[in-house]
Amino acid sequence: MANIKAIRGMYDILPAQTPLWQFFEAHVKQMFAQYGYQEIRMPMVERTELFCRSIGEATDVVEKEMYTFADRNDESITLRPEGTASCVRAAEEHGLTYNQVQRLWYHGPMFRYERPQKGRQRQFHQFGAEVYGLDGPDVDAELIIMTARLWQQLGISDAVTLQLNTLGSSESRAAYRQDLVAFLEQHLEQLDADSQRRVTTNPLRVLDSKDPQTQALLNQAPDFYSYLDDDSRAHFERLKALLDKAGVAYEINPRLVRGLDYYCKTVFEWVTDRLGAQGTVCGGGRYDGLVAQLGGKPTPGVGWAMGVERLILMLQEMDLVPAELAQRVDVYMVHMGDEAAAATMLLAEQLRDQLPGVRVLWHCGGGSFKNQMKKADKSGATVALIMGEDELQAGQVQVKPLRGQSEAQTVAVDEISAAVQMLI
Repeated sequence: MANIKAIRGMYDILPAQTPLWQFFEAHVKQMFAQYGYQEIRMPMVERTELFCRSIGEATDVVEKEMYTFADRNDESITLRPEGTASCVRAAEEHGLTYNQVQRLWYHGPMFRYERPQKGRQRQFHQFGAEVYGLDGPDVDAELIIMTARLWQQLGISDAVTLQLNTLGSSESRAAYRQDLVAFLEQHLEQLDADSQRRVTTNPLRVLDSKDPQTQALLNQAPDFYSYLDDDSRAHFERLKALLDKAGVAYEINPRLVRGLDYYCKTVFEWVTDRLGAQGTVCGGGRYDGLVAQLGGKPTPGVGWAMGVERLILMLQEMDLVPAELAQRVDVYMVHMGDEAAAATMLLAEQLRDQLPGVRVLWHCGGGSFKNQMKKADKSGATVALIMGEDELQAGQVQVKPLRGQSEAQTVAVDEISAAVQMLI
């Protein structure tokens, strides 16, 4: 009988990899704490209607990428493909958006049926931030500045570029869309196949085409900025001024539209050239109409999501993984004889009580002294604590450094915590 393997595009995160994930997650969580954002946790499964109404029926996500199925009550449900719609639903359902300002963050797996490749998986993980109740460019700037701070802390600032655009109001966008469609229909045969389909379903996404011939044609298309309403223009100018003040560099990309229907005004992406085709590591923007679109009171909203797998890939490819993450043990407890085994078990608990940050591994499974010392060395531990019958009778422990030039020593049991602290 063949072994059962993971579903294509859905990967296990193994013990050798999880320290890097924990390192990255800790940095992001600390960042949110510094900015006063609160965590919210939403279910991974939602009613399909939520994503059709929010993301847009004609988007690639809804048309081709969602994991959708009928449950036992024949209700259509979907594994969440992104977090914003779920967060809006949760905030509105529990009254968090009613006459309140909310700064929220979330973390977890998302699901899209795409062709797996480097930096793109069918189950992937995101951190997201969402703000409700603030309609000014100041909070847009804050959300971008906080990500710039994170890149600096991780050491990847030089490898990412901020691309910025505005999509204006729904009214200005509708006027532009009408003229863009008229232009595209006149040059339909020059468009790539995906863009030809999008002319009738989601024409703004044509601006995002990666096809060189389509991009060349778009140089002749109507200029969106000439359609911008005054409020959106002022919003965008103020946002740029705030980013300038904060020293956050950006590039204006007039063809940046993002892939989801709910965006308006500010949109942005952090992109890199270190990951091949999958260049976006964080993206977001403003979605002032989404809460009302999902049945709530009109409430401004803005947020972003970052791809955890892609950022971890960047840390690995740029050789920015801290060396200490490979070490999983500080102290390895070696013992000979049943009485010494019991004593070192209790000593390990004592060390965990007195030195909470120290990682202690107590040897299990018996074996010779030589075999145990081999395992101690292989564990990556800094020090081995050794107790045999003689040490047990004398109330002592041998302290043997496994790294560096320090000499072995014998220490009284009641002094062991201080001795370990000096070596770790």
